[in-house]
Amino acid sequence: MTKIAAVATYPVSVPRPYPVWTAHERSTAWNAILTEVKSDDGLVGYGIVHAGPAPRVCDYVAKFGAFVAGMDALATTAVWEKLFALTNPRPGAIEGRADIPAPISRGDRTVAMAAIAGIDIALWDLKGKAAGVPVYRLLGGENRPLHTYATGGYYRAVGDEEYGAELAAFLELGYRAVKLKCGAGSVADEAKRIATVRRVIGDAPDLMLDMNAPYDLPDCIDFAHRVEPSNIFWLEEPLHWYLQPADFARLAAATPIPLAHGERELTRFTVRDFITIGGIRYVQFDATRAAGFTEALRVAHLAEQHGAILAPHTAPEIHGHLVLAMPRAAFGVESHGGRDTDPLHYGLFTEHPHLVDGRLVISDKPGFGLEIDWDFVRKHAATGGEGRAFGA
Repeated sequence: MTKIAAVATYPVSVPRPYPVWTAHERSTAWNAILTEVKSDDGLVGYGIVHAGPAPRVCDYVAKFGAFVAGMDALATTAVWEKLFALTNPRPGAIEGRADIPAPISRGDRTVAMAAIAGIDIALWDLKGKAAGVPVYRLLGGENRPLHTYATGGYYRAVGDEEYGAELAAFLELGYRAVKLKCGAGSVADEAKRIATVRRVIGDAPDLMLDMNAPYDLPDCIDFAHRVEPSNIFWLEEPLHWYLQPADFARLAAATPIPLAHGERELTRFTVRDFITIGGIRYVQFDATRAAGFTEALRVAHLAEQHGAILAPHTAPEIHGHLVLAMPRAAFGVESHGGRDTDPLHYGLFTEHPHLVDGRLVISDKPGFGLEIDWDFVRKHAATGGEGRAFGA
């Protein structure tokens, strides 16, 4: 048996040249946490976490690594279920038993689910390496160029024309679809900004809108009607964070523009309701933010069974394998352009999915095919988020 022997984390951060905003958050750096799982027979798997705060996520990865040490490293479902069970009360948990730790506090659920994601993705990488095949082949998929789009338009002190020029630069790289951050302004101002961007990039490319939960239902219906003339491919995360699938269903009934959602959901159980009740067309579950590849695969099958389309949020080097395994139910993957606009992931990996004729090509190497640039990891080690490790 290939057993889990050690885990480690390596948080990295690349400063942005200037701060940018979504409608919801300020960003001063590109951040990620590299996770590493070693087996007792010398295999090593790597995962990626896009969640924070890094010190707390790293602490949980170390705790969870100790808890599953000695388990079969290829038994990804068994490991996932054992870790997920820690989020719920269990008989004996309040008695101080070492083998049944107390349940995770409610406030720590998001960081705990991020830690599960890091371990789980690394185990899938390790499992592919043990089998000598890419992860998509473990799932029965075959390689093909993947449809992709590039995301940009983060808010900064520029005019509407310059946001259009930014997205046009993605098209010059070869992308055929682009996504614009929006929602920070009034409905009228945002509709004007989007119309300007559409004019600059032309009619041919698909244009998605990434809204980051900016509006209540009445304002969002107004917004949807105002941007319909700009030929919008989807509205992503259109409603305030507290609004539920029933509100999405009302929005879906009010506009012909498809809805996309799912990156901030922690499990398949809440995603299920947005698919079955909320009328979302594109499912954007993010394995690197919560729950990992095991749960993302369950979400993918759920989407297929209900006629929804898989469009995972970011991390094409991970999610591309899932898309390759779901040829009838997947839209494609998300990118952030080239090295200038995505320096962390172009620097973190010595090989990166590359763009050919508007589509991404995934490696045929075993696992996720990730070769880590350790010089880059050391150079950009996150201050205050030093890695935590369990095992040798």
